Amino acid sequence: MDRSIKPEALQAQLAGKYILDVRRVADRHASAEQLAGAHWKDPERLAEWADALPQDRDIVLYCVRGGSVSNTVVDALQARGLKARFIEGGIEGWKAAGGRVVGK
Repeated sequence: MDRSIKPEALQAQLAGKYILDVRRVADRHASAEQLAGAHWKDPERLAEWADALPQDRDIVLYCVRGGSVSNTVVDALQARGLKARFIEGGIEGWKAAGGRVVGK
């Protein structure tokens, strides 16, 4: 399975996806925005919540810029057999591609 999805591709395929916000606590507090319907989980505590994620849905996650946090989380989720990918460029890439965000 692919590790990432381009923001433009996700915009056309958003329906039915489980959107996961894995920005670090400080990064999330520094922003007033998130993707609509996103579920925030602390990436530092992944072992505590990963097994509760939906096994039967495509999971699309994001951090700020699609760097180390997204890569670490996607590796861990795929290793658990979950269908997980991250948004290339993170929430910043999503916004730059015209993706909609909402206040949290």
